[in-house]
Amino acid sequence: MTLDEFFAENQNIALAYSGGVDSAYLLYEAKKHCKRVGVYHARTPFVPAFEREDAAMLANRLGVELAVVELDPLAVPDIAANRQDRCYHCKTAVFAAIINRAKEEGFSIVIDGTNASDKADDRPGMRALAELGVRSPLRECGITKAEVRRASKEAGLFTWDKPAYACLATRVPTGTPIKRDDLERIERGENALHTMGFGGFRLRLTQSGGAKLQFLTEQIELAFAIRGSIIAALSADFEEITLDLRPRVAATEE
Repeated sequence: MTLDEFFAENQNIALAYSGGVDSAYLLYEAKKHCKRVGVYHARTPFVPAFEREDAAMLANRLGVELAVVELDPLAVPDIAANRQDRCYHCKTAVFAAIINRAKEEGFSIVIDGTNASDKADDRPGMRALAELGVRSPLRECGITKAEVRRASKEAGLFTWDKPAYACLATRVPTGTPIKRDDLERIERGENALHTMGFGGFRLRLTQSGGAKLQFLTEQIELAFAIRGSIIAALSADFEEITLDLRPRVAATEE
């Protein structure tokens, strides 16, 4: 099946839209082919402000109305506890909320941006999607991440080269309960590092509540060169700031 064929068969769809590379491309294609498209973006403490801004920006450029679904995953004990199956419970909560909203507005099919490069055995959240009946047209049509990026570039979407970005909850060690103020200080720290020119990095919370910084190979030297600025920017939120000397691999989703 091709993507054109998928949308020809499904003319009224609801899209769970994060604003990342995959869902952005799906929005572009759905708008071209479908009679009616509902676009739903979940607003949670796990999603940083810049992701919300990117999602709104692209929707606006494509002339699509964005429906925001407000949700607090931290109110779900199985998510806040941050055990190994956190992602499963989080996906269940987020997509159940989107499905309920979409049904209220007349949609029976909800799709997401999972692509053919995503391996089901590596993504516990995929089990939740399967249980909820969420369709993944990119995966169903065998479209890989590289193909999505290439097609997005040809379509002129600014998201075509957007780095993979996992939610803020992934910065908290498994087994350490997730707290809203921890997510807020992690987001502030990552924003500060972005303004210094870093990209593709992670700021991870340590068991003691400090910050462990993971940079790409080519940016570790910069981190040493401006360590005074890094310390000054992060000290208000983190008493302990450490640098992981093992470089982070950009292609790693998490």
